[in-house]
This record gives sequence, C-alpha cells and structure tokens, in this order.
Amino acid sequence: MKQFTNNELLTLFEHHIAQMPTPEEPQRLYAPIKYGLEVGGKRIRPTLLMLVYNLYAEDIDRALMPAMAVEIFHNFTLLHDDIMDNAAVRRGRPSVPAKWGDNVAILSGDAMLILAYNHLQRTNSERLPKIFEWFNKMAAEVCEGQQFDMDFETQAKVSVVDYMRMIELKTAALLAGSAIIGAILAGASESDCKHLYDFAREVGLAFQLQDDYLDVYGNPDVFGKKIGGDILCNKKTFMLINALRHASAEERNELQNWIECKNCNPDEKIQAVTDIFSKIGVDKLAQKRINEYSAEAETYLNKVNLPEERKQILHDIARKLMGRQS
Repeated sequence: MKQFTNNELLTLFEHHIAQMPTPEEPQRLYAPIKYGLEVGGKRIRPTLLMLVYNLYAEDIDRALMPAMAVEIFHNFTLLHDDIMDNAAVRRGRPSVPAKWGDNVAILSGDAMLILAYNHLQRTNSERLPKIFEWFNKMAAEVCEGQQFDMDFETQAKVSVVDYMRMIELKTAALLAGSAIIGAILAGASESDCKHLYDFAREVGLAFQLQDDYLDVYGNPDVFGKKIGGDILCNKKTFMLINALRHASAEERNELQNWIECKNCNPDEKIQAVTDIFSKIGVDKLAQKRINEYSAEAETYLNKVNLPEERKQILHDIARKLMGRQS
C-alpha cells in the first residue's frame, strides 16, 4: 500500500483548495473567504487528517473533503479571532477585519463555517454520522477554549491547570479531532482511534507551549513575526503564569510594575520581562513541559496497532512540530 509523504499530501491539498469553487456574489461576502484561505499557513490539521487516513488506506482523495472541512473551520476561527483581538495583520498581510471591516468579517466567517459543513457532508463514507459527531465535538471545544482565553484577560489570576485546559480546548482539540476523523474514515479500530486522538492532543499541547516559548525566545527572522507580542499585551501564557507563580517577592513586584506600565518603551518592556523570565527559569520550565508532552505523544503513538515503519511518518511530523522554530 502506497504511503504518501507529507509534502505530497500538502501539494495535493493546496491544489484542491486552490480549485475550490465559491460563489462570486455578493463579492464582499466571498472574497474574504478566498483571501483567508489562499495563504493558509502550515496546513497542519488537514495534512494530519490525511496522514492518519493513509496509515490504513491509500485512496487518499476520499480524505480530501473532511480535510477541507477541518482547514476551512480552522480559518473561520482565525477570522473571528482577529475581530475579537482587533488584529491588523494575519500571516504577514492585512487581516480580513482590517481590510474589509468587522461587519464583513463576521458575515464571511459565518459563511465560512457553513462552507466547512458543506464539505464535510460530501464525505463519501457510511461512517459520516460518527465523523459529524467528532467534528461537532471539536468545533464546540474550540469555541469553549476561545471563551476561556477571553475570560483570562479580565481574571486577576489564572492557574497553570486552567491555562492547560484552555489550550487543550482551543488548540489541541483541532489536532486531535483531525486525527480521529482521519482514523474513523479509514476504518481504524476503536483502540487505534483513541490512541491517535490522544497522540494528537499531546502534540497540540506541546505545539502551543512551543508557540508561547518562541514568542519570547524565538528568532524573529525564523519565527516569522516580531517576538514579544504576548509580553506587550500582558497575555496570560504559560510563561507569564509560571513567572508569577515562581517569582520571589522582588521579582513579582518588578514584573507587576511592567504589566501595569501604560506608556513604557515596548523594546525595554520586552527585554526587561524576558530577563525576569530567564532569571526565574521559566524558559527551562517550558522546555521541560514540552518534552513531557512530546514523550506522552510518542507513548500513545507506540500503542497504535500498526508496523513501526508505517507510523514513522507521524513520529517525524510530531518531532518536527515540537522542535520547530517558526
């Protein structure tokens, strides 16, 4: 049975999404959808779905519709995120709200969600009801995670447990949902479906912690954006939550002063807070937790009842994601 490489699946998916027909009118409703999808980032979720499907089956075209559904849904969440965050830039270009305005972005996001379900229902499988069940679970969890994330903005204190639960819902649920949908579609056993779901969830947790880490310690030329954005907006990430938790009284007071500073120099704030993080050892703590989730992911993947050489591609993808610098 042919096993496709990640690049082969990515090329196939990019070709398919480029050919996706959308209505031409109203132009201001559908143009933002095309705009958002044409620069799609890493396409991690649809390629993961197809990679998992390909562990058991080689008629890869059958996995394209649910892969499209997952990617369109993901981009729908980003579009609405940009409205909530008042974000001017997405993937190096003006965001949809910045280019067309919030009202258009809301409607286009709604239409994008409908488009995702249209693709999902075109999946050729007798297992479609179960796939819908998992897609809906994934979609609801992403919304729950986003709400928790917004709630954190006004909470004085957020625990590490609460933060990890939030990213499990907001970030890891999409990866885990993609994996189990691919497994269900391919007819994998119930135990394999569970192990692949758990594998992708742990990868998703490590992926988000790596993102938190890179926003502080990443190379901006490699990371693809200016580092320190989370510091400037006092975002309650794994880094800040643990810094406040482990800081001495003096360090906590200094950190709090920077958090409350309204008109400070951005570069000075980023450097000062980064220095405090390093002094406390938050960077090492983050890397330790990333390694723990990575090890858990490997454990779950090892339980999948397939030859090791067949699963190697997922081991490689996971290590690449968790060791990435961008």
